[in-house]
Amino acid sequence: MCRNPYTLFTQINIFRSGVKIKDKDEVIRKLNNIIRGGPEKLQVVTDFDLTLTKQHVNGKNHLSSFDIFAKCKQLPPTYEENSIQLAKRYVKIEKDPEIPLEVKINAMEEWMELGEQNIKGYEFDPTELEEVAEKYGTDLRDGTKILMDKLNAANLPVLVFSAGLGDVVHAILKHNSVLHPNVEIVSNFLKYSGKMLDGIRGKKIHVFTKNETNLDPEHLKRLESRKNILLMGDSLGDTTMTNGIQNIENIFKIGFLYSKDDEIVRKSLDAYMNLFDVVLIDDQTMDLPLFILEMIV
Repeated sequence: MCRNPYTLFTQINIFRSGVKIKDKDEVIRKLNNIIRGGPEKLQVVTDFDLTLTKQHVNGKNHLSSFDIFAKCKQLPPTYEENSIQLAKRYVKIEKDPEIPLEVKINAMEEWMELGEQNIKGYEFDPTELEEVAEKYGTDLRDGTKILMDKLNAANLPVLVFSAGLGDVVHAILKHNSVLHPNVEIVSNFLKYSGKMLDGIRGKKIHVFTKNETNLDPEHLKRLESRKNILLMGDSLGDTTMTNGIQNIENIFKIGFLYSKDDEIVRKSLDAYMNLFDVVLIDDQTMDLPLFILEMIV
């Protein structure tokens, strides 16, 4: 078992050239603190789309949970067409590091409202979600199954946040046999009126509001002793997923950065390095989280 963070970085740098670290000393300090705290003080907070799932497969961007939902045969082609157009309009705003946060938040709220209107009014049998999960939701990052199994065996709580569609997230995790008892999904879930889709249940969650303030007080109380956090995400907004946790001692943030456009990666890298402890460029594995976990449990 590897207990030396310096050894960890040596191993990772051998395997991956796209590892970017702004402050290696600070990263070593955090890892040492988390290791000393042990598994009893640790929780894992992770995004779903493009974090637990790969960012691309065979040259194609991986589908998001909403994209996979759009593949359901019960939905008309106009649903998917509208979803694609909305994504084209708003993803650029979400990903651009030069756009002010307030502008981004307003855009994400507008996207969620329009997306909800696009869902309403279709008769839908939710059993089809298992079929689309099997067909389109099999590409978890390499090593995700091993990581999730180890976290479950160590009884470490895992919060899976998603600004996507929770019903699809649930179906994909279940299909891949990683929906363990220690896993909780915080996301947008479909609302029904009889057999008809009627939008999203409760408060809608977008990339800048998916955080632990959405948890009920009882759940927060169960996590109050777990002051060390391993956070994983692919978006700058993912770094706020721990908002709502009081008195955090150590939080180690891993960012997955990928785009087909090298200029976007170059433009985004500084912003990612300012918010994440380690940035992995075009790394479609869970190698780093697994290395870290091996130092703790």
